[in-house]
Amino acid sequence: MPFLTSVDFHDHWWWLILAVVLAIGEVFMPGIFLIWVAIAAALTGLIAMGIDISLTVQFLLFAVLCLLATWGGRRWYADNPVPSQDPLLNDRTARMIGEVVMVVDAIDGGHGRVRVGDSVWNCKGPDAPVGTHVRVAGGDGATLIVEPI
Repeated sequence: MPFLTSVDFHDHWWWLILAVVLAIGEVFMPGIFLIWVAIAAALTGLIAMGIDISLTVQFLLFAVLCLLATWGGRRWYADNPVPSQDPLLNDRTARMIGEVVMVVDAIDGGHGRVRVGDSVWNCKGPDAPVGTHVRVAGGDGATLIVEPI
């Protein structure tokens, strides 16, 4: 870097500083992404420390290492999922299984509508008249599967 020649601050230190800044960023903004870019920056810095390579090659190396580290991180998390305290957090249909709901549009021919709390959902199940209470047995996308109580 021409503007730092008088200080003799080698390129590899910038990569290592970037790695530390990104790792700190991951702590304050957790998203399980910045850490992989930080690893790529650290590896780039270590390689640049050991081998005298141009800044252009360092940027190309960093780009390749970012892709590899992110891909490896995604694979690792796919193979080692983090256990959740609430695994059904983003699955509204699964959270309703077992609830007793009321039919608001008669279930006729296997299709109707039920009231769940303050909303109305499409449902599939055995024929039932309006006002009948049924239990949610499962879901098919945004359609609840109900069964008689």
